Amino acid sequence: METIKHECGIAMIRLRKPLEYYKEKYGTYFYGFNKLYLLMEKQHNRGQEGAGLSCINIHTSPGNEYIFRERGVGSGAIKEIFANIKHDIETHEHDGTPENELPFVGEVYMGHLKYSTGGRKGITYIHPYLRRSSWRSKSMMLCGNFTMTNTDEIFQSMVKQGQHPRINADAILLLEQLGFALDNEHQRCFNELKTQGLDGIELTDKIKSQINLKNILVEPSKIWDGGYVICGAIGTGDMFVLRDSNGIRPCFYYYDDEIVVVASERPVIQTAMNVRVGDVKELTPGSVILVNSKGDIDVVDLLGEKKNERCSFERIYISRGNDKDIYNERKSLGRTLAPAILKSINYDLDHTVFSFIPNTAEVAYFGMMEGMENYLTELKIKEIQKLDTSAPDYTEKLQTIISKRVRSEKIAIKDIKLRTFITEGQARNDLAAHVYDVTYGQVQNNVDNLVVIDDSIVRGTTLKESIIRILDRLHPKKIVIVSSCPQVRYPDYYGIDMSRMAEFAAFRAAVELLKERNMEYILDDVYKKSKQQENLPKEEVINYVKDVYAPFTDDEISAKIAEMLTPDGINAEIELVYHTLEGMHKSIPNNPGDWYFSGNYPTPGGNKLVNKAYIDYYEGDTNSLV
Repeated sequence: METIKHECGIAMIRLRKPLEYYKEKYGTYFYGFNKLYLLMEKQHNRGQEGAGLSCINIHTSPGNEYIFRERGVGSGAIKEIFANIKHDIETHEHDGTPENELPFVGEVYMGHLKYSTGGRKGITYIHPYLRRSSWRSKSMMLCGNFTMTNTDEIFQSMVKQGQHPRINADAILLLEQLGFALDNEHQRCFNELKTQGLDGIELTDKIKSQINLKNILVEPSKIWDGGYVICGAIGTGDMFVLRDSNGIRPCFYYYDDEIVVVASERPVIQTAMNVRVGDVKELTPGSVILVNSKGDIDVVDLLGEKKNERCSFERIYISRGNDKDIYNERKSLGRTLAPAILKSINYDLDHTVFSFIPNTAEVAYFGMMEGMENYLTELKIKEIQKLDTSAPDYTEKLQTIISKRVRSEKIAIKDIKLRTFITEGQARNDLAAHVYDVTYGQVQNNVDNLVVIDDSIVRGTTLKESIIRILDRLHPKKIVIVSSCPQVRYPDYYGIDMSRMAEFAAFRAAVELLKERNMEYILDDVYKKSKQQENLPKEEVINYVKDVYAPFTDDEISAKIAEMLTPDGINAEIELVYHTLEGMHKSIPNNPGDWYFSGNYPTPGGNKLVNKAYIDYYEGDTNSLV
């Protein structure tokens, strides 16, 4: 029901054959370009604030451009940038540019879909970033799906070594960090080859084959604290993709003798390249994909694999659900919620209608329905076993039992996206309450329960302003809103745009409970403890925000959330059912990263930032925030 701005998407391609090979086999020099378009469109779910792509042609002669880049802002950026590129190509074709030297014809392609995670918007912050030089081997492109928790620390380290960073934003800092390392690696090769008597073009060509990308990455990465998949390419055609040691951000790749492909999601590679699931590999945390100027590929352990902290929210909400494993995990999330849902409706399936909202929750809904069907099957068996087979009404009773069904309906339909910005106050709320329409006649007035599953309930704003009002029009006795994930209690600092404490319905509910029970001293204590840690190294910081939730059970917080999100004038009883942390882990066993639910951050920087978020909350106008 709520839009969560989340991780960016990456797509990289490295062609391993001469361009003429693709022209002869596939009929176009734009083979790689077309594949990049597919990879980006299939990951459009990962970026609605902007998109960018770049290309390197490693065989252009001096005097001709060899790096091309196009970026755009907004949800329509993919179409915009590809339309601009098409126009650019057509212009050069008209001017007589040879086909293999047209813009965006090349061997290396880099695509990026952007979601802002730190409030930084505009074309300046759209990847890929480009660092130009008159030396091919010193030019660099960079993009990634990452958020660093210690940008200030990175910034200061660069200043101390004499650099002058222009902007304190992680992507720009990383570009300058890695650019400086590339300069040093280039100089190392230059000095070494000079002593061998090489000079001029011969020296330049030799440097291309001597550049060691691992040397570029090792030193800068020592200070990085965050979740990341960082993609880079230099003007020689060398390419790298590095994943953080905990595997926080996802990365998959495929290669054959023609092409290397990297993306944030596995099924997009399957679709774009028409390959089987087993052909696509997950990049091991801490490892890097290296492709040299000749197109040779190597996958090596660079940083070492640490504790598995693969993002669980990626599986619940962010990635497209057509991945084989993710689809099954989301069904399991819905299925394992069945006992809690049955308890909330007092096991009354005869008078309960099940549905889902929004469409992203559909797979979890299928799982929930499986859970209900399993329960009903067991119930039928028990009832049949109690029947007297010799009774005259045996057949009639048997037929009644067998004919029982779980009632499922398409209740909520997203009608139109109303332009509520033109109004204010109550008028805005009235319009927001019509974003969805409902199917009438499927719920018995004041008799039936209505159960609606969502993939996540984070802020609760849409629930309060729209969804509950809409569902109450059907006059159910009780509305049960089900979240296929646990309560989101803590900000994320590794890619998802959830950064302020007061955003979370669970946090607001816990604060309200503390006030009701005269336990506000806990809020003061958490603030004092957090302030005392402000200047400590991140490695020594403890997440004291956990103390806000400690006095209460999950059910107490859920009940308070339901109370706070229920608008005035609602007739139905409202209950919220969240998945448990334990149940979620059983459904998603291979992605245990759960810091937004548990507060157990995978890197020290997370603890430092969550305390800062609480300090900012406490020092602000807490009454207005809560």
